[in-house]
Amino acid sequence: MNKIAVLTSGGDAPGMNAAVRAVVRYGCESNMRVFGIRRGYSGLINNDMYEMNLRSVSDIIHRGGTVLYSARCPEFRTDEGLDKAVEVCKANEIEGIVVIGGDGSFRGARDLSLRGVPCVGVPGTIDNDIACCDYTIGYDTALNTIMDMVDRIRDTTESHDRCSVVEVMGRHAGYLALNGGIAVGATAILLPENDFDVKSDVIDRMARTQLTGKMHFIIMVAEGVTDKLKEQGIEGSMGLAKYIQEKTGVESRATILGHVQRGGSPTAKDRIVASKMGYRAVDLLKAGIGNRVVAMQNDRILDYDIYEALSMKKHIDLDVYRIAMHISI
Repeated sequence: MNKIAVLTSGGDAPGMNAAVRAVVRYGCESNMRVFGIRRGYSGLINNDMYEMNLRSVSDIIHRGGTVLYSARCPEFRTDEGLDKAVEVCKANEIEGIVVIGGDGSFRGARDLSLRGVPCVGVPGTIDNDIACCDYTIGYDTALNTIMDMVDRIRDTTESHDRCSVVEVMGRHAGYLALNGGIAVGATAILLPENDFDVKSDVIDRMARTQLTGKMHFIIMVAEGVTDKLKEQGIEGSMGLAKYIQEKTGVESRATILGHVQRGGSPTAKDRIVASKMGYRAVDLLKAGIGNRVVAMQNDRILDYDIYEALSMKKHIDLDVYRIAMHISI
C-alpha cells in the first residue's frame, strides 16, 4: 500500500497517542503516505483528515487522550454512512486504515473491510474487555490512576474511621475493579461477572474485620453492578454507602471516580505495548492484509481475523477474585 490512514474511535485511552506515533513513523519509514483522520468515523465520513509526517507525532508519546480526537458517530452505523466513508476513502486514494479503539470501533473496521477498505484494529480501551486480547492499551494507566486516587481517599477514610465505596469504570467488565481492589487492599470487591450478596459479601465481612481491630474500609465497585445492586433494593454506589451506614453504623461515603480514570500520561507499559501494536498494524497493511485485529496474548503481539475476534468471549479469572477475598479481610 502507498497511502494509509489512522483514526481513534470510541472512548479515549492513555497510550492511543503512542500507537498513532508508531503507525505514522513506521508508515513514513516504509515509504507510505500516512493520513490522520480527526474525530474517528465521524471525521472519515466528513473527510476531515490531513497528511502526517515524522514530525507530526513528535512529543506525543507521553500525552494522554488522543491528538486525533474521538467522537461517537451514529451515522456510521447506517448503510448510507458507510457508503459515504467508502467514497471518501476512494476520493483520497486511502488503501487501508488503522483503527484504534474498542469492540464497537472494530465492528466499524469490519464493515469497512467488507466494502473493500482493508482495516486493522488496534485495541485501545481502559476497560480491558476485548476478548481476543489479554491486554488493551490504556488499561495499565487507568489501573494506576485508580490506585493513586484510592490511596488518597484512604487517608481521610482512615482518619475518620469511615467506609469508602469507590466506583470505577469498566462498563460490564470488572477488570479495573478487581485488580484495582487488590492493589488498594479493598475489604470487598463487587463485580458484574460474579454473583454477590451485599449482606454476606460486604456487611458481614466488615463485621468480621472489625473484630480484628480494623475500623476503616474500602469497598470497590464496578460500574456494571448497578442492576445486581438494584435486585437487592440498593440504588447504585450512593445507595450502597447509605445501606452500609444503616446496617453497620460506620459512617460511609461513596466516590465515583469517573473520567479521571481516562486521563493522564500513559505508563511505560501502555507506551511500549501501544508502540508494538501500531507497528504490527502497519506491517499487516504493508502486506496488503486487512480485516484483522492486533492482540496481545502471553506478552506476544499477534493478530486475529476480525470476525473471529468479535465472536470471542472474555471471562474474568475468578481465582484472582478468590485470592483478593482471602488476603483482604
